[in-house]
Amino acid sequence: MQKRRRIKHEKSFEQRLAEEAQRFREAAEVISPGMAQELLLKRARMAEAAAHMNQWLKSPNLQRSKG
Repeated sequence: MQKRRRIKHEKSFEQRLAEEAQRFREAAEVISPGMAQELLLKRARMAEAAAHMNQWLKSPNLQRSKG
């Protein structure tokens, strides 16, 4: 059986998502408008949404569903 690779991240998940979103936005600024630019902007929004969802899931006010 293969061993699972473990990676020790130096930055938090939120920091990595924020950096990824920033990289996508910067890349979108330098290319001409079109499908590629829209794809980069969409990926930036997705990274930001993932950061917001992660923050929401970690919030102390989140309650377990009863059922």
